[in-house]
Amino acid sequence: MSATIAESKRSGPPIDVLIPAIDKDLATLPHVIDGLRQYVRHPISHIYIVSPASSKIRSMCARKGCIFVDERTVLPFTKQDIHYSSPRWNRSGWLYQQLLKLNGDHVCRERYFLVIDADTVLIRPHRFRTEGKQIFYCRNWSQPEYFRTYKRLLGAPAPAPRSFVTHYMLFDKNKLAELKRTIESKHGLRWHAAILRSINKKRQFGFSEFETYANYVYSRNPGSVVMRSAANKALHSSMSSLGAGQLRKLARTYRSLSFHQRKGYSVPAKR
Repeated sequence: MSATIAESKRSGPPIDVLIPAIDKDLATLPHVIDGLRQYVRHPISHIYIVSPASSKIRSMCARKGCIFVDERTVLPFTKQDIHYSSPRWNRSGWLYQQLLKLNGDHVCRERYFLVIDADTVLIRPHRFRTEGKQIFYCRNWSQPEYFRTYKRLLGAPAPAPRSFVTHYMLFDKNKLAELKRTIESKHGLRWHAAILRSINKKRQFGFSEFETYANYVYSRNPGSVVMRSAANKALHSSMSSLGAGQLRKLARTYRSLSFHQRKGYSVPAKR
C-alpha cells in the first residue's frame, strides 16, 4: 500500500502512540511500528518508546523516527520498588509496565494516545474512534482476578460483557484522569499506590490496565462504546519468518499477531 493511499484513509483526531519495551522486544518492535504506520486509520503525531536506558532501543528510535523516553522519568518509582513475585514467578516488571501505560498521559501530547504491546503487530486496518464513540477491541475470556481487583478499586463490579485485554487500546487523557481521580478519592491514596494495595499479590495475574480503564469508561456511558472482536493470533514463530503470502492469508482471519514467546527470547507475555 502506498503512503499516499494510506494517508488518504486517515481521519479523525490525531493520536500519539506509546509502546513500553525492553531490549528483548527488538525482534518485533520495528514490525510493530511499521504495522502502526500502515494500518492505524488516524493521523499519528508521535510514537513514544518507553524503555529502560538502552543504546539499542535509542538507535532503533532514531532509525524509525520515534521518540525515546527513559521509563525512570514516567513514574515516581522504579520496577525495583514493586515486589510482586513468588518462589515460582515474578510479575513485578509486568505490573510496572502496566502502570507506565496508565501514566502515558504525562508522556504523550495529544488528547488521545494508543498504547500497544511491543510484541503485537497490526495486520489489518484499525480505527479507534467513530462518530464520537470509542472503539474497543475485545475477546471473550479474561482472568477472574482482574475483575476482583477492579471491584476493590472502584467499589462496583466490572460491567462490560466482554474482555478488553487485547494488547492495544486507545486512551482519552480526560477519561484517564477522571479514572485516576476516582480511584484516589475512594482510597485516599495516589492512584498507583491504590492499585498496588488492591492487588492480591498471591495471585499471578492480579491487575489489568486495559480491563480497568475500559470497564470504567463503559460504566460511565455504555452508549459511548463500540465493541469489536480483536481477532488476535498468538504465534511462536517470528514476524520476520512470515512471508507476504502468509501475512495475507492470516489477515483474512485475524486483525493482529502477537509473538509472546519468540525463539531466543524467553520472556513472559507483555513484559
